[in-house]
Amino acid sequence: MSGKKAKKKTTPTSNVDKNRFNMKMVTSDVCSRCRKCERGLQYLEKMSQPGAVGKGVPCILTRGKAYV
Repeated sequence: MSGKKAKKKTTPTSNVDKNRFNMKMVTSDVCSRCRKCERGLQYLEKMSQPGAVGKGVPCILTRGKAYV
């Protein structure tokens, strides 16, 4: 054994992962107060239907940098 360690090769996608953005999941009550983005308005309309069940929608306004 020579004691040499192989270098970890980096790919262009690994750099992208470090700089991607994460968005918080918000529910319809947050969208009803904000009313700024199209995605939130569509989710609010969907949730206003009787019997609708939702898990939230990613909010573009509350995004932050992801630290990997």
